[in-house]
Parts: sequence; structure tokens; C-alpha cells
Amino acid sequence: MEGEDIRWKQRFRNFNKSLELLESALKIEQPDVVQKAGIVQFFEMCCELSWKVMKDYLEDQGFTEIGTPRNAIKKSFEIGLIEDGHAWMDLLVDRNLSVHTYDEEKANSLDLLIHTKYIQLFQKLRNMLSTK
Repeated sequence: MEGEDIRWKQRFRNFNKSLELLESALKIEQPDVVQKAGIVQFFEMCCELSWKVMKDYLEDQGFTEIGTPRNAIKKSFEIGLIEDGHAWMDLLVDRNLSVHTYDEEKANSLDLLIHTKYIQLFQKLRNMLSTK
């Protein structure tokens, strides 16, 4: 069990680093297209690490069969690790779209969602896991 505990904490440290990069990138006023692409990339990293840290934490707590992002989000919501399950599902959908398609209009729309909605989800997860 000790190895699993270390695993989620290591993943959490990586999540924190990626979130710090995203937070820093979001401070750029009027980012150019390359900077927006960087913001989207940092968002994608945070998405990937957030569901994986949820999964690792849940497994450490004894939950099984949490192999997908959707299952990790659902179970995390059920146990109170995250508050807004619907917003996390929206985040997952937008992350999947960002990985598979790119156009400037979608990038601008995603940039707005990252600034106004998704950054807070990541920050709340960080705050919650910091207490564990």
C-alpha cells in the first residue's frame, strides 16, 4: 500500500508543476497564437495529470476499476474529492476536442473556458488533495 501512496503523491507533484505552468501562461495579456497554443498544451497536461492523480488517489483509498478518465471523475465526485462533476465532464470533452482538432475559433473558445471555468477546477482539486 505504501507504493500506491507514493505514486499518487508523485503524480500530484507533477500535476502541481503543470498547473503552475498553466497559471503562469494565463497571466500573459493578449497572448499571440503561439502562446495560446502553449496555454492549450498546458491545459491538456493538467487534464491528463488531474484524472490520473484522481485515479491513483482513489486506488490508494481502496477503490478499484477506475481505469478511465470518466470513471475517475465520477468516483471522485461521489466521494467529494471534486465538487462539480458536470464541469469536469465538460472539461474532458473539451480536452478530447482540443487534442484531435485545431482551428483558431475553437482555440479562442477553449482559451476563454480555461480562463473562466477550467482553471478553477484544477485549483480546487489541488487545494483538496493538498489536505490529504
